[in-house]
Amino acid sequence: MAGMRLDQAAASLYPQYSRSRLQSLIDSGALLLDGQRCRQREKLKGGEQLLLSIPDTPVIEDRPEPISLNIVYQDETLLVINKPAGMVVHPAVGNPGGTLVNGLLHFDPALAQLPRAGLVHRLDKETSGLLVIARTPEAHQALVDQLQRREFEREYRALINGCIIAGGKVDEPIGRHPTQRQRMAVHPNGKAAVTHYRLLRNYRAHALLKLKLETGRTHQIRVHMAFIRHPISGDPLYGGRVKLPPHADELLINRLRQFKRQALHAFHLGLQHPEHDEWMSWECPIPDDMQELINLLSADADHNRD
Repeated sequence: MAGMRLDQAAASLYPQYSRSRLQSLIDSGALLLDGQRCRQREKLKGGEQLLLSIPDTPVIEDRPEPISLNIVYQDETLLVINKPAGMVVHPAVGNPGGTLVNGLLHFDPALAQLPRAGLVHRLDKETSGLLVIARTPEAHQALVDQLQRREFEREYRALINGCIIAGGKVDEPIGRHPTQRQRMAVHPNGKAAVTHYRLLRNYRAHALLKLKLETGRTHQIRVHMAFIRHPISGDPLYGGRVKLPPHADELLINRLRQFKRQALHAFHLGLQHPEHDEWMSWECPIPDDMQELINLLSADADHNRD
């Protein structure tokens, strides 16, 4: 295996674990090379020792649950779902039930035969908007391939803290935060991540953006906006203090303080249908709580216009 990357060699030596699982174990230090933590792409010389320590975590069994799903589109090949804010996508130790996967398995039990019940990409718990689910193995592979080739169109709407002059691009790698494991961060050893953003409107202390993803890293938009010092409004992990326009009325102040989730919505999704190759796209409106906040910020800006 001399010359191979560490993650490639690990996938060969530990076939009982997925490549992504092993990459996560390398990043967390659970897989050591000659007793040392290394990067996934570390090149092997031959003769090294790999030591794998699997964390003792309970097994979460995905089970069907009768959960209401907002289905935007469906056929025999795929589903497009408008996920509400507050819904977790995958069961995990802290959320063993009530997730999107549980609802999908109830809606279509055949999805149990597919990886992650057919889900091709994810949204954070408190991010709302569009997700695509494959319903056949062939469709799942085709959609995963499109996503990896960066052929998906994924467009978001977000409220950010502070005003900006114009749009731009953030091209910064993202990896796990070195000390706060629940957070991601811009990191030189992270994975490539590119976010494009365009200004839709400035308010007095906030702005409404349109954002497009080239890549799909965990917390990507949230991390990139915080990196340029314009975090997503309401973001409990990366947002910092609540931003208040000077001399705002009590209603707006209360809404800003009570908005406890990132004001981020997956507004538009476009892809090539995996069966008949037709380009398809969908849009879903901004959810009520976020739209109410946008309306209040707009009214405040109009009222206080110089």
